[in-house]
Amino acid sequence: MNNGEKIEAANRKKEEGNLLYKTQKYERAAKKYNKAAECIENGKFEGGDEKQVKALRVSCFLNGAACSLKLKNFLETIVLCSEVLDIEFQNVKALYRRAQSYIEVGDLISAEMDINRALEADPENREVKSLYKAMKLSKAESDRRDAKLYANMFALSKVRTHFP
Repeated sequence: MNNGEKIEAANRKKEEGNLLYKTQKYERAAKKYNKAAECIENGKFEGGDEKQVKALRVSCFLNGAACSLKLKNFLETIVLCSEVLDIEFQNVKALYRRAQSYIEVGDLISAEMDINRALEADPENREVKSLYKAMKLSKAESDRRDAKLYANMFALSKVRTHFP
């Protein structure tokens, strides 16, 4: 397969994935996006083809991440968004989706870092601002739980020290 055929095949698979996504068949759509990315993975592309392939890879990874997010496969979402960020360091969609997944898996520090990077790239993005507020609430709740847990631990240790 020459480069033009690889790009054409990847675009076709991506479009098939888009149709499946629209009908909420996220698992099948994710497979199509993955196959589309595989079509253009190992080619040597130059000039205009290189730019087109880069944009196509980013699109496939982002769409795959959207599917993974819908399927609540947060670790896969993190991996796919990281692939995008290897290509485009400040991609706001990738940062946003990865931050959502980090929140879901309880990694609030990484979520905050991604949200801050996204806000740095697009300070007016409403979705990112909203996610920032949600993350801060999650963080406050987590801090309260931790404080209560440690308070109980210290209370128990005081009680135990009074007994022989």
